[in-house]
Amino acid sequence: MDVFGNFSRWFWNPDVWLPPNITWTDLKDSEDVKYARFEDIYYALPLALFFCFVRLVLERFVFSPMGMYFGLRNTRPKKASENVLLEKAFKANGRFDYKSVQGLAKKLHWSDRQVERWFRLRRKQSRPITLKKFTESGWRFTYYISVLTYGLVFLWDKPWLWDSAHCWYGYPHHSMTPGIWWYYMIQMAFYWSLIVFQFFDTKRKDFWQMFVHHVVALMLLLFSWACNMTRVGTLVLVIHDFADVPLEAAKMAKYINKQRLCDSIFGFFTLTWFITRLGLFPYKVVYSTLYEAPTILPMFSAYYIFNSLLILLQLLHILWSFMILRITVAAVAAGKIEKDMRSDDSDSSESENLSESDGNLDTKRLNSEGEH
Repeated sequence: MDVFGNFSRWFWNPDVWLPPNITWTDLKDSEDVKYARFEDIYYALPLALFFCFVRLVLERFVFSPMGMYFGLRNTRPKKASENVLLEKAFKANGRFDYKSVQGLAKKLHWSDRQVERWFRLRRKQSRPITLKKFTESGWRFTYYISVLTYGLVFLWDKPWLWDSAHCWYGYPHHSMTPGIWWYYMIQMAFYWSLIVFQFFDTKRKDFWQMFVHHVVALMLLLFSWACNMTRVGTLVLVIHDFADVPLEAAKMAKYINKQRLCDSIFGFFTLTWFITRLGLFPYKVVYSTLYEAPTILPMFSAYYIFNSLLILLQLLHILWSFMILRITVAAVAAGKIEKDMRSDDSDSSESENLSESDGNLDTKRLNSEGEH
């Protein structure tokens, strides 16, 4: 117990977590101020399980029937037969030239066509069905629009929404209201569920960027809760939720082949993204923590950790902004959004790639035969 007690005292050193001359004793509840309790964060874990249950129910009984109503099919492509040699080759390199196909065919005593057909079936087998992606986006759209509405209604009359300097006036003696408490618990629970489900959802090209984003967001929530920086924390949350709503809506429209609707929503998403992630976030939050806060209160160690996480989050925003610009430029050139901006590696124009690959193999076969 002494070891645990010593570690706890070392970890919760007020010189790290709180401004100078402030101790944890000063953050005891009074008649005027009710402070955040760190042990309350554990309420987010059962709430995360509840979110997982709600998600599964909505995906199965709401969004899956909705997707099928719009023509999406809940059928898996035919599976390729088990073959150790071809499976090993497929995992090592998903694409093959004609000579590679010939070599594998000789080893198996198959025809070239049989090997090509096996690889074609195997690629289709790895590709997630569109209905699954539709239901995933449906759940996220439902969550984001709900929590954004809650955040705006709750924060509308709060002074720090309109003037970020109020995040620091009187700090750390800010009362934990029921509205802030629920806002944090809901968001922490959602990010816990995202981290878990990310390993089961459709794999995207930006899998690890999203994983880092979720971890950083969760750490920001935990840090701001522990240091009672919940006012600036609520600003981070509400600013982030704005762009996620049209993003998921655009993806849903794309999955059900509503191209014009998708293009319109994606245009709105692009505008919203750059206003919130490259405008409001650095101006309202990062600027406030870097320049306003030091003029109002003395600095402390946890403040620098919190700022580092905010800057890391902003770097992720800049990285994704380049991806969005690339998609936007391609969309303008093509006249439409060609694919989901976070499409999985084996998806997007997979059918075109498959047919093109088969055509190239046929051409090489004819050339080879002609040489002989």
